[in-house]
Amino acid sequence: MRTITQRVRSASVSIGGQQHAVIGHGLLVLVGFEDADTDEDLAWMTRKLVRLRIFDDRQGVMNCSVQEVAGSLLIVSQFTLHARTAHGNRPSYAKAAAHETARALYDRFLTMIQEAFDGDVQSGVFGADMQVSLINDGPVTLFIDSKNRE
Repeated sequence: MRTITQRVRSASVSIGGQQHAVIGHGLLVLVGFEDADTDEDLAWMTRKLVRLRIFDDRQGVMNCSVQEVAGSLLIVSQFTLHARTAHGNRPSYAKAAAHETARALYDRFLTMIQEAFDGDVQSGVFGADMQVSLINDGPVTLFIDSKNRE
């Protein structure tokens, strides 16, 4: 399980020209799954995202979580996070979870996030052609991988 997690001033998802989800201050989380992902990966990532201290405290030090600053979460599925680009110029997505597996993982992940987070949780639509807009705050952008917990 991989995420690109961005601290944002605002973010939104549109589908077919219609706004589907929007948040203000918070985290935009692009999330991709692989077949080897388990509920343990989902739980670890949930804890990590909810507790991640990347928001400024009163002294301007990144010391607060999204929950502590009353921020929101926007979760968007993105299978391309598992792209392999070592050979040739066309990425391979063989490591990404199959559609139905990824959908089930995404749905479980959303449920876990909603149960663990006291604030507003918005999401994209799994498998949809989405347009994502954001104003990155900082910028602060983190790559987080549940299989490589650095």
